[in-house]
Amino acid sequence: MIPILAPDVPTPSLVVDVDVLRRNIASLHRRLSELGIRVRPHVKTHKSLQVGREQLAAGASGLTVATVGEAEVFATVCDDLFVAYPLWPDAAQLASLSRLSDAGRIAIGTDSVEAVQHLAATLDRRVELMIEVDSGHHRSGSRPDDVGRIAELAVRHGLTVRGVFTFPGHSYAPGGGQVAAQDEADALRAAATSLRAATGQDGVEVSGGSTPSVGSTHSSVVTEARPGVYVFNDAQQWELGTVDPSEVALTAYARVVSRRAGYAVLDAGSKVLGSDRAPYATGFGRLLDHAAARVVQLSEHHAVIALPDGADLSHGEVVRVVPNHVCTAVNLVDQLLPVTDGRQLSPWPVDARGRNR
Repeated sequence: MIPILAPDVPTPSLVVDVDVLRRNIASLHRRLSELGIRVRPHVKTHKSLQVGREQLAAGASGLTVATVGEAEVFATVCDDLFVAYPLWPDAAQLASLSRLSDAGRIAIGTDSVEAVQHLAATLDRRVELMIEVDSGHHRSGSRPDDVGRIAELAVRHGLTVRGVFTFPGHSYAPGGGQVAAQDEADALRAAATSLRAATGQDGVEVSGGSTPSVGSTHSSVVTEARPGVYVFNDAQQWELGTVDPSEVALTAYARVVSRRAGYAVLDAGSKVLGSDRAPYATGFGRLLDHAAARVVQLSEHHAVIALPDGADLSHGEVVRVVPNHVCTAVNLVDQLLPVTDGRQLSPWPVDARGRNR
């Protein structure tokens, strides 16, 4: 059943089922803890200090952010942050990183000799480095065998190299989770070996993880995991088979504003749901309470739903839409509306919304 919202809550709104959220956090953290893997969740999914607090209370060893701006926001609740991005920081970002070092532990990503040379001339020496490797996603990241050369240069310039990391983003494909986890383990094992051989250091952090692959993480290699979407889940995870619909914690509440045979139109368009659609996706989103329905047409303020035979929605009816990509949907709104046991709680601000640099 759809949780009862207060009658004056407008649609469309992004609503968080707090009980599902907490189950998602507890389940994943417990599973990884049993494997001896620390959890450093990626907060770019939710950008919410309240959700970050929930993750830290569940045992997260620190938080992962995508930008220096996100780090500035989450430094108010966490003193161990990792900017998992190959930064080429400008003067303002360098000054911010230095300030963040006053308050706690901070690491940033890098993936090349050229970047290390830039950082060697500019970076506060309290900021640690994590060297990114490409494990098959082919976005950013060095070759695993090049890590030793990059690390040796960094150490020679007085920079601290904490370890290596990767994002197995090719897990976002049907059946890709286990394959990506194996590729991740192979790349990180080679990278960590290269780092140790070049610097002689022990205690190397080996960081990986994505929501579709985290269930297959190789605990013999990976020391920490950085999943993000798992807190809310979304239509992509549902279609990939990573999660069951009962594990979807965030939905867009939307109202039926128009109807025709076999179709309904909702008041939630791309400016609430986001417009991402992966090649494997069967629509622009799904309805949590009508599994066979799909968002087949998306405009800025309209979502057209194709209904299965025999299904019907009434004018004014409120439905729960599962966005394809929850991270982009959250970044479109100022607040999330938490509900528990059918009761609406005080809104949670999307504190790091728009902090994209």
